[in-house]
Amino acid sequence: MELPIFKYSPNAYRINVFENEEGICDCCNENRSLRYTGSFYSEEEPDYICPWCIENGKAAEIFEGEFNDYEGIENAELIDKELLLEVSERTPSYVSWQQEVWLTHCNEPCKLIGYADGKVIKPILEVIEDDIEVSGYDKEFIIENLSVDGSLVGYLFQCQKCNKHRLHIDCD
Repeated sequence: MELPIFKYSPNAYRINVFENEEGICDCCNENRSLRYTGSFYSEEEPDYICPWCIENGKAAEIFEGEFNDYEGIENAELIDKELLLEVSERTPSYVSWQQEVWLTHCNEPCKLIGYADGKVIKPILEVIEDDIEVSGYDKEFIIENLSVDGSLVGYLFQCQKCNKHRLHIDCD
């Protein structure tokens, strides 16, 4: 069976929110080999959620939960509710130090490309300059210290419509 593709997280299987583990999904009761390990906000804590139950919305519906905080989506008031629900209820989250933030552009949620360090952002510095300024960190400090798994982590997003890159920065 082909893995589902997530519009707003096309690299979900490469950003360490799924692990290869045999088990029975708490939503569909199917034997699966890929278990979601990222954030899921609900009163109940399911043990095993498969990617298919994230993509089709079954996990969010059954457990009345969210993978990404609806309120954590930037400029939510400007974006169509159905798109916000797709990010919050049908898109895997990402691992972060603080509460996840989902960036937007062109009145739509951006797609998460993945974690970013100084080398990744250096070629697109001019494009993400506003995001760096909002972070409160000096540009040179970010280039030298941004990592994919350290104390200062970058999350690279890209607009679905115009392909502009956006950067969210988080620290411990």
